[in-house]
Amino acid sequence: MTVKYRVAVAGCGGMANTWVKYAIERADTEIVALVDIKLEFAQAMADRHGITCRTFTDISQAIEETGANLVFDITIPASHYAISTASMQLGCDVFTEKPLAETLSECKEVIATSDRTGRTHAVMQNRRYDVRIRALREIITSGQIGKPGYAGADFFLGPHFGGFRDAMDSPLLLDMAIHTFDQARLILGADPVSVYCQEFNPAGSWYAGQAAAVCIFEMSDGSIFCYRGSWCAEGAPTSWEASWRVTGEKGTAIWDGESNPYAEAVAPGDQEGKFIRDSVRIDTAVPEQRRSCHESCLDEMFAALAEGRKAETDCRDNIHSMAMVFGAIESSKTGRKVMISDLLGKR
Repeated sequence: MTVKYRVAVAGCGGMANTWVKYAIERADTEIVALVDIKLEFAQAMADRHGITCRTFTDISQAIEETGANLVFDITIPASHYAISTASMQLGCDVFTEKPLAETLSECKEVIATSDRTGRTHAVMQNRRYDVRIRALREIITSGQIGKPGYAGADFFLGPHFGGFRDAMDSPLLLDMAIHTFDQARLILGADPVSVYCQEFNPAGSWYAGQAAAVCIFEMSDGSIFCYRGSWCAEGAPTSWEASWRVTGEKGTAIWDGESNPYAEAVAPGDQEGKFIRDSVRIDTAVPEQRRSCHESCLDEMFAALAEGRKAETDCRDNIHSMAMVFGAIESSKTGRKVMISDLLGKR
């Protein structure tokens, strides 16, 4: 197959290995540049994967001198806006790690740049490609529990990352909750309308910023999504996928983030007069996870690019997940309910 995608990889930290391995396996893709603020990191990446290409410290120079037409942005969140906009302005499509950008105004400008240049910009939301979250969505969309009225996700873990996360103002909401918020939009098929949030930093936290939060979102389908989370919770951890409960008109869907999701729905037959109605369990048929979530998301990004359509995680869709993050942070800071439409400028 002829090489179609000439990739410049921006950011050569640990996560870049996953992206680089994926690109190497594609016959239509060639890595033509490795970019990092520390040139030795870029060279180490090349050596590690046996890549023969040039290394740079500047993305614009890398694009101009190698003829790259696609950029993988795997830099830290604070760099996403600059890397993405510069790359699109130079004629490249962009696939980026989450988050879309570090502020909502930057997210909007990334979209505006994509509109102006006609270049694709898609975001890595790998956790929506877990076959079990897709199975949970199927329970809901198939009507097995009726119209959802409530969705809740609990996320309690205590990872000791070190590095930039420990210094962030809102490490849980900005760096991790985006995954769970995006999954909530996926399973409900709805976008956020409003949010009330309280962030806090629990006793024993090793983070400088607010490492825990409780958020209540009103969604466009009329349901309520409640997120409870902590990134400094030692002991009894939830899954990285959170622990989910979705209640509907005639039943409840459950997913612990590890095993397969299931539902319990009101049993058929006459139950009039019963104080607690009988229910039946509905198990799901979950396919094998043949591709990793990262690979599956990248598969979709490349397929959308080849087909000339917007990817499932296109920046124009992803901004709704980001608005949940920024709306929650603003609500926490102001102590009031925030209307998401106000943040997005839709009145």
